[in-house]
Amino acid sequence: MTDSIKRITLQNGKVRYRTVVDIGRDADGKRKQLTITKDTRTEVRDERARILHQRSAGTLVPPNKLTVNDLVEMWLSSATRDVEAATKRSYEDAMRYVQTYLGGKRLQELVEEDVEGLIDWMLTSARRRGGKPGTGVGERTVSLTLGRLRAALTLAVRRQLVTRNVAEHVTIPRAARKEAKARKKTYIPWTQQEVQQFLGHVATDRLYAVWLLSLIGLRPAEVAGLRWIDVDLEAGILRVETTRTMVAGVVVEKDAKSGAGERGLPLPEIVRLALRAFRRRQIREQLEAGEGWHNSGRVACDELGQAVKTDWLRRRAYKAMATAEVRKVRLYDARHACLSWMANNGVPDVVVSAWAGHADLGFTKRIYVHSDPDALRAGSEKLGELLG
Repeated sequence: MTDSIKRITLQNGKVRYRTVVDIGRDADGKRKQLTITKDTRTEVRDERARILHQRSAGTLVPPNKLTVNDLVEMWLSSATRDVEAATKRSYEDAMRYVQTYLGGKRLQELVEEDVEGLIDWMLTSARRRGGKPGTGVGERTVSLTLGRLRAALTLAVRRQLVTRNVAEHVTIPRAARKEAKARKKTYIPWTQQEVQQFLGHVATDRLYAVWLLSLIGLRPAEVAGLRWIDVDLEAGILRVETTRTMVAGVVVEKDAKSGAGERGLPLPEIVRLALRAFRRRQIREQLEAGEGWHNSGRVACDELGQAVKTDWLRRRAYKAMATAEVRKVRLYDARHACLSWMANNGVPDVVVSAWAGHADLGFTKRIYVHSDPDALRAGSEKLGELLG
């Protein structure tokens, strides 16, 4: 190999200068070279010096023909190696917008304006399902996609495929964030009176014990995944160890959401008695069903013992709410009601967070704990004492 600069004449008669530089070896040990062609010897010499310096410093980014779509596939392969099915699906969904809008573009030609164009397209016309096709998707979806694209470009920088992350400083327009905040639906959990009205109505319901599990703070997927072997009716303790949820239309059974999510909860006596009664009822249903019984071992099951999904629970909960004439809320809001009531009635924050199955105490307080009118009234009374 020689680094000498050669004078060349193009077909149109123009004179240029060229040299070849070694830039390392590929994964198979084969030597890689880079050709430099410039209008003057000085330009070639300067460019060769720059490349050799970057090579010695380990910062050289050789030209490549990779597209944005190639990077997305590379990042997905790396990022989803050890994640749950739901997380993998969310990554793929987020990056599908990137592949649609930017997939064919050369990676090393990607600029900030391209990323801004992606965001504008998503906010105005990227929707294909879940609403009117051709309209914009939500700000949260855009934010998730932008975050994933930043992560993919960080990988590209780390693997020396590009020189910088062009998405690093791109943001979602302020107007879009304000509009999303204005549209965001505020979920208000049940008050204590609404909880008691609902329970009074469902006291004779087959799923009374199941509704109580939601009202002591279990996630819907935890209720659907709970097994009888996780419940010690004599000691009055329930272990949250498995969940059962839907991912892209497929039932996924897995361990608890996190290390903190795997927890043991002492049962209120009303819940322990309701579970004991429900267990006896299931034994009778098994005898009646005979060979038609499905021994799922789940606490929440249908009349033939089959395990149920979260949407099955949701539909029956909404029907019970309607007949009880209480405000319709998500099952997740029943969880919110439980945690808010605990926090507003003197239960220490760290206990509320552990009960919820959260590792982050601040997250519990920000997302799940709501001040109810009675708690605010108590605060007003205290201020009255202060002010005389």
